[in-house]
Amino acid sequence: MIPVVLLTGFLGSGKTTLLQRLLKDPSMAGAAVLINEFGEVGLDHQLLDRIDDNVVLLKSGCICCTVRGEVADALSNLDSLRSRGEIAFDRVVIETTGLADPYPVLQTLTAHPVLRSHFTNGGVLTTVDAVNAQLQVEHRAEAVRQIAAADRIVLTKTDLADAGEDQALRARLARINPAATILTTQEPVETILSGFEPAAFAAALVTDDAHHCGPDCDHEGHHHHHAHSHGTHGHHDEDLGVTSFSLVIEDEIDWTMFGTWLTLLLHKHGDRIFRVKGILALEGEDKPIAIHGVQHLVHAPTHMTHWPNGPRRSRIVFILEGISPDQIRRSFAAFTGCSAVRAAA
Repeated sequence: MIPVVLLTGFLGSGKTTLLQRLLKDPSMAGAAVLINEFGEVGLDHQLLDRIDDNVVLLKSGCICCTVRGEVADALSNLDSLRSRGEIAFDRVVIETTGLADPYPVLQTLTAHPVLRSHFTNGGVLTTVDAVNAQLQVEHRAEAVRQIAAADRIVLTKTDLADAGEDQALRARLARINPAATILTTQEPVETILSGFEPAAFAAALVTDDAHHCGPDCDHEGHHHHHAHSHGTHGHHDEDLGVTSFSLVIEDEIDWTMFGTWLTLLLHKHGDRIFRVKGILALEGEDKPIAIHGVQHLVHAPTHMTHWPNGPRRSRIVFILEGISPDQIRRSFAAFTGCSAVRAAA
């Protein structure tokens, strides 16, 4: 299974500049990159061999492919070339257009009958312009969706933003997507291209929980409060109705009941649930299960090797638009029968 990393970001956020840097790195020698046009990323001087009309081999060893139709067609073409032994690659990076919603591409990987047996989701990488992002997230829903879908957020143009702007932007991004790792373009390429890492995510959840509640927090005293009316229980972007919040569940969860509830929830509200990520303590399981999904799409659960430091309990992060966090909490409690549910930031 070849991991596919989705590189997205709003217009002018620096995707192409980042991609140029990625293509020059030795670690990309075993990668295939799907772009809109060769000319846009200035590859002419790097071309080594043209395999067909849409595919070239670069001096770095990386394969570059233009997407002239559907992403599924481009991936199918690459897979056919690989199966015939004409090219070899161990991962794929897809650069989307600046106005693209990442979800349809992710859905393609799961729904396509051929692709889903050869490719797997390697994570969503979103570039964010450190100078203009605050204005973009206030007025452009596409920018918010791209940030909400991210596993990793890469800040660009940080040299042009002052320290105060940078801090405010990081706080804003954390409110939109508390489950994403925020990086800069100066990070190593391997770090930037890493996908969803359940262990790191689980550790971040425990750290975040401790930060908001502290060791003496009265969990039971909080679990009925509405996420909007208490700042420590959720984050809300008033301009776009985008809310991020967590469910913390003390009881062990029945996997079948949870799966049915999540499936029904996403079937009804998937268009407005940008992201779901979590670690679960399941009945009959000693080790945690990591889950993550975008809109209607939920990826296969990951069995983790150990629990992070901190309490052994479930925590699920939601990023929503136009849905009350309290509605999600009450739905979960009613469907699963878990009594100790509280909302948290």
